[in-house]
Amino acid sequence: MMKSRLLPLLLLAPLWAATPGAPVVSAPDNLTKIKLPPGFTISYFARNVSGARSLAVGTDGTVYVGTRGDKVYALPDRNRDGRADEVITIASGLNQPNGVAVRNGALYVGEIQRIVRYDNIAARLKQRPKPVVVYDKLPNKEWHGWKYIAFGPDGKLYVPVGAPCNSCEPEEPIFATINRLNPDGTGLETFAYGVRNTVGFDWSPVDKALWFTDNGRDLLGDNLPADELNRAPAAGMHFGFPYFFAGDVKDPQFGEGKSAGTYVKPARKLGPHVAALGMKFYTGRQFPAAYRNQIFIPEHGSWNRSQKLGYRITLVRLDATGKQATSYENFATGWLQGQKAWGRPVCLLVMPDGSMLVSDDQNDAVYRISYKGGK
Repeated sequence: MMKSRLLPLLLLAPLWAATPGAPVVSAPDNLTKIKLPPGFTISYFARNVSGARSLAVGTDGTVYVGTRGDKVYALPDRNRDGRADEVITIASGLNQPNGVAVRNGALYVGEIQRIVRYDNIAARLKQRPKPVVVYDKLPNKEWHGWKYIAFGPDGKLYVPVGAPCNSCEPEEPIFATINRLNPDGTGLETFAYGVRNTVGFDWSPVDKALWFTDNGRDLLGDNLPADELNRAPAAGMHFGFPYFFAGDVKDPQFGEGKSAGTYVKPARKLGPHVAALGMKFYTGRQFPAAYRNQIFIPEHGSWNRSQKLGYRITLVRLDATGKQATSYENFATGWLQGQKAWGRPVCLLVMPDGSMLVSDDQNDAVYRISYKGGK
């Protein structure tokens, strides 16, 4: 009798209800609010990925996810169906392990004060392997201390150190910089200066120049300064912090006596306080040709603007040389409904099949954007 009473309840259970160890199939929900250009679709690659932020992919297709909590996750998709099979916690107890990068089968993780490495990670996903310390002399300052890391075309690991303040003259030369070091942790050198807080960068597939987003300072009003998209084709360039923002906004305290012409102007001004983060060049072949080698930027969204702005993915188009930004437009919107946000895009990742993943640390998810329309 008990069995017969339970059966109707089981039949009424939603098809997307999760069972332990099983993949989660998404329910009809807020994804229907996302607006994309014709031919594009968005779906869940993974859900219940708490605080999902930076993304990296291994040669076997496993996606690694950093967080600003204490955990790092792996999302294997063994059958290549565009949906993670499970969410595996591969490390915990770390200090805001936001940054993840893969090289020669090893997963590199950027914590606030150090870089660690998990060797042969694909074969050890459920073993909670002990990390190898690569470099442990980074400042242990939490303000803008979380790292976005990536390997450049030169084989070096690029590691930013954000300013430990809203606006200040850094107490140590390493603050407000982008640095690089060898994969074994040797040879640390500063690549770019005057960078307040970059949480996203990538290299042009055309000329290998570094491009990066940078978040402007707060407390100058709703509309100043703009966030920045910058281009750094060579080492040693200075991008203005703390003296000028967005190329022409003088800091009221530190800008006096300084000339804007001394510093590199942004390749493109972005929206004010949109929190432009983990940008990527689209290097896949799935999207139409008009999107290839163009820059996609997840905008995490303003936190203290009187009218919220961001909470979207934007597209910066470049000219034929790949050196000049020609436009800035919306690509995916809908995480912000009126003045209420249900999600905040953080980082992008172009997958081997040409689809693009998007992390969301508010909705604890990783989305997959694919193109189904005609070429």
